[in-house]
Amino acid sequence: MRPRLRGTGLLLRFALRRDRVLLGAWLLVLTATVAASAAATGPLYASTAERVAAAEAINASPAVVALYGPILDTSSLGELSMTKMTVLYAVFVAFLSVVVVRRHTRVEEETGRAEVVGATAVGADAPTAAAVLEAVLASVLLGVLVAAVDVAAGLPVGGSVLFAASWTGIGLVGAGVGLLAAQVSSSARTVGFLASAVIGVLYLLRAVGDLTAGWLSWLTPFGWGTQLSAWSAPRVWLLALYPLLAVVLAAAAVALRRRRDLGAGIVPDRPGPAVGSPRLRDGLALVWRQQGTALVGWTVGAAVLGGLMGSIVPSIGDMLDTEATRGVIEAMGGAGALQDALVFALASIGAVVITCFGIATVTRAAGDEHDGRTETVLATATSRSALLLALASAALVGTTWLLLVSGVATAVGRGDGLSAVGAALAQAPAVWVVLGAALLLLSLRSRWAVAGWAVLVLCVTLGQVGAALELPGWVLGLSPFHHVPKYPTESFAWQPEAGLTLVALLAVAAAWWRYRSRDIG
Repeated sequence: MRPRLRGTGLLLRFALRRDRVLLGAWLLVLTATVAASAAATGPLYASTAERVAAAEAINASPAVVALYGPILDTSSLGELSMTKMTVLYAVFVAFLSVVVVRRHTRVEEETGRAEVVGATAVGADAPTAAAVLEAVLASVLLGVLVAAVDVAAGLPVGGSVLFAASWTGIGLVGAGVGLLAAQVSSSARTVGFLASAVIGVLYLLRAVGDLTAGWLSWLTPFGWGTQLSAWSAPRVWLLALYPLLAVVLAAAAVALRRRRDLGAGIVPDRPGPAVGSPRLRDGLALVWRQQGTALVGWTVGAAVLGGLMGSIVPSIGDMLDTEATRGVIEAMGGAGALQDALVFALASIGAVVITCFGIATVTRAAGDEHDGRTETVLATATSRSALLLALASAALVGTTWLLLVSGVATAVGRGDGLSAVGAALAQAPAVWVVLGAALLLLSLRSRWAVAGWAVLVLCVTLGQVGAALELPGWVLGLSPFHHVPKYPTESFAWQPEAGLTLVALLAVAAAWWRYRSRDIG
């Protein structure tokens, strides 16, 4: 092995061990989502004519095309089943690789662990190679799993393999984007923002191309997934573009890596002002200053996705207008009731996603404590109580703000009243309960804060498969989202909302009480 790559295998095994929970959960959720979509779409349509009608309804909606991409072969069951997966869920595949590469490159440099590892007999490029190899292995494994569940669900073997290969390809591109972004700045947070911005631009470019200038779709990897036409008359040669682009990005990243110091970025850090702003006079201002950039990004994302999702609501009746579903829609009370049910479903999904912002806020505080920054803040006039309450305000108020933005955007997109705003805000108490649990875990021990993600995954799992598994009602009730009133499908109920709010307040109070007395660090 070349000296610069010495120790790559050892670092790769170590990285896989560290990420066994992260990768396992991510792969499980993505694979289960594909399996559910593949298995559920076919029974919805009794004939090819119904599938064609549904596909044409999707293509006729600019909002749906912007979000999911067009359906090139309207008679293909595979393409209809994987409509959401081809473009929208491919974004999560790209982010998986970005998270893995960023964690084992820039985060390691920022924390100083890369310098410690570099002082051993490990080659200079070994950490980078191990991070990229882990992302490649995760992408390949995801592709194998996705192909298997698609075939098991009855979709054509050839299309399943090609579709899965496109997901593997987008994972490779995500690794390249993450690796290149990691060379730009010395801040792991900035690197995450840059990689997210690049993925967002590529996705937006695809959306514009699918709606107007078709040639733009060929310029972005997210457009290649649609143009591949995996399920009929495939353009197999397009699959070669993914690894080609990934290699170019990785080569550029390695070249930049060798032109900068360890721990530094290509763009040098700017010195801060000599005198701190009076707006940063206490812990509350500091916490909100730290979360400001992320909150702005989440606000833009919530507004855009809320608007797109809301614009889909009026056309949902046309998409599901089949013999099999017509009776169900009529039993629900007609197309209006179906739209209300979709508004509730969108609000539920949005609440789960927005909860991630709050948990990320809590886990970031845990990272600050682990790295010694919390101790520095507490050495000033800021008390522990004030710091924890500032953190709670950023998590709880920030998520409530995002729910409001998402609800307003959905209402604007739907263009039929403000029921979407109520549906979004009705999710707030359940979100607060999950965040209260995360704060309580942080107050017990900083390293336990990451278990807040496990709480969210448990809630989502109970909501998605609990009823199908016929779990007892008390088990389903462990998820706070189970108690949220199904507004606007049903009338609004204050009792469960008040109960959830009380539970959240008790959790925050317990976290505040515990955080005042435990050791920091």
